[in-house]
Amino acid sequence: MGDQSFGISPEMLDYVAMEIRSIYDLGIEIAIVVGGGNIFRGVAASSLGMERTSADHMGMLATIMNSLALQDSLEKHDIQTRVQTAISMREVAEPYIRRRAARHLERGRVVIFAAGTGNPYFTTDTAAVLRAQEIHAEILFKATKVDGLYDADPEKDPSAKVFKSISYMQVLEKQLRVMDMTAISLAMDNQLPLVVFSLKEKGNIKRVSCGEEIGTRIHN
Repeated sequence: MGDQSFGISPEMLDYVAMEIRSIYDLGIEIAIVVGGGNIFRGVAASSLGMERTSADHMGMLATIMNSLALQDSLEKHDIQTRVQTAISMREVAEPYIRRRAARHLERGRVVIFAAGTGNPYFTTDTAAVLRAQEIHAEILFKATKVDGLYDADPEKDPSAKVFKSISYMQVLEKQLRVMDMTAISLAMDNQLPLVVFSLKEKGNIKRVSCGEEIGTRIHN
């Protein structure tokens, strides 16, 4: 949503597409999981009285809208893109099929995984780890609004310190909620390294892809 309070910002879409283009040109195979909180957040709605399953399904539909918008923006930058969704809607996007996703990646297409896992009670963080495991990704990046994982909320605690490197178990023990605990546990079980960094700083996606130590690395 960029600097807006709601919805989809064309400027932010173009910015994200350009950031992705910078690593696409390096020949890296790229799969993306997009959230939907700029349109609808299931957990927030359920806390206000909506039935959780209905709220989560609405959140999944929001991720599909974002995925289609990102696909459009990427293709304007001459990047072949496919959206695969865990909720069947064949007129809009492909159904999620792991082997088909792998073929797209091998052919140089960017694949966007929409609708989370297709199940309520699971976040897009968990969906990202799950899809990363299924396509045998080497690493998972969480590009977000903060520049790493802190020991406290930096917006509330000025003395909060950022971790450069931390283990999965430490994240679980300290209840550091930059990603949900299910996602961290799944990554730990499968030894999938994670990097959390800020999307706001231009060039960060390329820097972290090229091995620069930015943000926080979570691993064994």
